[in-house]
Amino acid sequence: MQEKTEQEITQLVMEGEAQSFAVFLYTPFCGTCKLTERMLDIVVTMLPDLPLYKGNVNYLPRVVRDWQISSVPCILFKQREQDMEFLYRMNSVDELYQKLKLLI
Repeated sequence: MQEKTEQEITQLVMEGEAQSFAVFLYTPFCGTCKLTERMLDIVVTMLPDLPLYKGNVNYLPRVVRDWQISSVPCILFKQREQDMEFLYRMNSVDELYQKLKLLI
């Protein structure tokens, strides 16, 4: 997963009509975020072309405010021509795999 800045994430969303992607939002000292990142690493191993990025919310104040991010970990899903969807609860690797494979 490639780390993105606030400007890069905002640009991804603006160009979201042309592409599908997901952004994993986290904080570095969050234990649940670390577990989620390990789960996502497994998914990325199975789906190497997955357009998945990550962003540290400590450096994304405008994104947090504008999207009303209520907690971390959070995964933003954006499929072509659809509204953004936010996932706050990651139950299993399989659930994440099933959800993320739709972005390819």
